[in-house]
Amino acid sequence: MQGQHLYEYAIIRVVPRVEREEFINAGVIVCDWKGGFLKAKIHLHTEKLLCLDSEADIEIIQSNLQSFEKICEGKQKGSPIGDMDLASRFRWLTAVRSSVIQTSRPHNGFSTDLDQTLEKLFKEQVK
Repeated sequence: MQGQHLYEYAIIRVVPRVEREEFINAGVIVCDWKGGFLKAKIHLHTEKLLCLDSEADIEIIQSNLQSFEKICEGKQKGSPIGDMDLASRFRWLTAVRSSVIQTSRPHNGFSTDLDQTLEKLFKEQVK
């Protein structure tokens, strides 16, 4: 399997009312720690979100989702999370939590083009 990259991915979910466990998919994180790849792609469907919770704070949720992207891009240098290696940042982002922003369990696969794989997963799971 020359040229193949083993990667892990998780779906980013918005759970506006945690007690109801209803969610919408809002993004994808892809990580290949050996190859130095960690990226997230985010899109918040506000109409869908407001169907689940008409009082959801879109601005705060959007800000929290953007933090996922910044952590993946390494733009949080100087913070405890930003100083972690790629694999540790991915594990931190995908840790099980009971909050408005959650992720699926990590899944894995092989890819020859991780950017293309991120786009494919995003289209399948979020758009």
